[in-house]
Amino acid sequence: MKITDTKIYIISGLGVDQRVFSKINFGSLDIEYLDWITPNPHEPLATYAKRLSSKITVKQPILIGLSFGGMIAIEIAKAIPVKKIILLASAKGNHEFPLRYRLASWLRINQLVPNSFLKWYNFLSDYFFGVSSKEDSLLLKQILYDTDPVFMAWAIHQILQWKNTSVPDNLIHVHGSRDHIIPIKNVKSNVVIKGAGHFMTVTHAKEVEKLLREMLF
Repeated sequence: MKITDTKIYIISGLGVDQRVFSKINFGSLDIEYLDWITPNPHEPLATYAKRLSSKITVKQPILIGLSFGGMIAIEIAKAIPVKKIILLASAKGNHEFPLRYRLASWLRINQLVPNSFLKWYNFLSDYFFGVSSKEDSLLLKQILYDTDPVFMAWAIHQILQWKNTSVPDNLIHVHGSRDHIIPIKNVKSNVVIKGAGHFMTVTHAKEVEKLLREMLF
């Protein structure tokens, strides 16, 4: 069976939706966006991913995970067999997180910050997400505004507690050289997009699209 005959499930970043893939043309590929479900209080990432995997209706799908969605994709692959995983601007375990994340986890700093503050847009948001154009900045601002603060708080806690050490052999990791949220120096990626940041599916959509087509067609 050709890869193009395989159902592809796309998992967006932390709390966001398919707008982050709006500039990418998937052509004739059979794709479906895997929408987030509401996490249960204190639900572990693995349990959440297993519940989310129940929305997958085919055997051995391909998973494309962006940022937090990539971490979810790895956890889903522990629950069901998958044909391939493509990570975009993500991490394969906490060993690829910068030291500040591990310190935040140890000190539980995230639990001291109000949920509403976590989605607050400011001038540093563009820097950390690698956004430079006004159009992309407005999209980022809207996405942050629309994100459920309760989901975001839960997800950030899960990210900081994530201790994955199992990396599937059928995984391809694509990362930007200027990612300020998950810096490239901490990441062992298969493909690096020069100049791209964490918002790469928007700011470097054509390059991401070209890579995905090469990997999937």
